[in-house]
Amino acid sequence: MRQDRTPRQGADDGVAGHTAPDAAPAGRTPAAQAHAELPEYAERVLDVADLIPPGRVMTYGDVAEWLGDGGPRQVGRVMALYGSAAPWWRVVRSDGTLLPGHEPRALAHYRDEGTPLRAAARSAQGHVPRLDMRRARWDGVADGGPGGTTAPDGGEETHT
Repeated sequence: MRQDRTPRQGADDGVAGHTAPDAAPAGRTPAAQAHAELPEYAERVLDVADLIPPGRVMTYGDVAEWLGDGGPRQVGRVMALYGSAAPWWRVVRSDGTLLPGHEPRALAHYRDEGTPLRAAARSAQGHVPRLDMRRARWDGVADGGPGGTTAPDGGEETHT
């Protein structure tokens, strides 16, 4: 388990209430360092986020299921508090809508990584595309590239 992530304090980095980390002061006491370390569950959630390949996503519920602990709300809370220390744009809502207020940054990441998107309906506010969850969703097992995962028998799987 990594101990290099710290709770966010300091200048805003523009992600869901996240702020940029302050530099650790020299000569910090062990008790102060232990207090600044992430809760074990948060560390596990961020470790899963780090595993998601570029161009793929997992839902909050997928991450909780993969961990066998917590639920979508707990994962969402971890991402809101500590997610800027991980590829936050790869942990998403199950309906494929982008995180309100972070659409431009998320879209830039999705386009850079080739994450499958669906065109927004003309009636959609701001015409912001959504993630194509059927093609972008990752099951946490293997990566067959955007659109599916490689099944153990070598065939392609897609998510519904």
